[in-house]
Amino acid sequence: MDLLRQAVESLPGESLRERFGERVGLSVILSMTPRAFLLRSLAEVGTFTEGETRGEEGVRLAEAAEHLTSLIVVYWGVGHLYLRKGDFHKAIPVLERGLSLCDIGQISTYFILITAPLGYAYALSGRVAEALPLLEQVLEEAERSGFMYSYALWVVWLSEAYLLADRQEDALALAQRALARAREHKERGHEAHALRLLGEIAARRQPLEIEPAEAHYRQALALAEELGMRPLQAHCHRGLGTLYLKTGQQEQAQAELSTAIALYRAMDMTFWLPQAEAALAQVGEAEGLESGR
Repeated sequence: MDLLRQAVESLPGESLRERFGERVGLSVILSMTPRAFLLRSLAEVGTFTEGETRGEEGVRLAEAAEHLTSLIVVYWGVGHLYLRKGDFHKAIPVLERGLSLCDIGQISTYFILITAPLGYAYALSGRVAEALPLLEQVLEEAERSGFMYSYALWVVWLSEAYLLADRQEDALALAQRALARAREHKERGHEAHALRLLGEIAARRQPLEIEPAEAHYRQALALAEELGMRPLQAHCHRGLGTLYLKTGQQEQAQAELSTAIALYRAMDMTFWLPQAEAALAQVGEAEGLESGR
């Protein structure tokens, strides 16, 4: 993030005529590429306020330059930021706009980058039927074209969409595939996301797979803490808290859910906050029943 900030700040808006990648037909305003990757990094560590400011600035610059591919690139970064925050009402329009620009400009190169987070945003916001064909198309196109950037993460996103569609076996197979891919290529952040999802899958199995679920959540949490991935930390704590609630471990559930709530509030991640608060309320109700016996 430090290097990306330096790159963005060393490429002021006045140099809008400077392009990157013209030799391969991928002309982008120089400052947009590091800006987009900075937005992705800020999203993973939960620094959303800075991300929103830099994202809005990037959109203004790209629009002022009337530069199609630069707009797509910055929409990708902004969309990913809002996606990680859980602001789907902002993420979806931005990513849909980026996808429409790909169609307008017939720019297939960026189709995967935009469609993957858009499909995942659809899935998390409840539009699973729309998400599945998009995410499946992402993997097909990636494999066809050989464009495998973030492939493990895209597999995680399709796996979670399958889980939300109650296709648990498909979800499990893909999550295991994503974990193997991430480890093979030493993508530790993607490995953490895959481990968290494996914990989620195990926690939803019937019968409940308690030990695998806890182990996967803990492994994901350890990686997320090491890498500073605060949104993922919050999700892991919420997952563990919900797991402990199901198994009657009220004290552990309260500790994990309280930590998740504190993290969600600190980052203003309001989408998942009610879920964590509702689970914590169930802990209180269970403790009340225990004390009343």
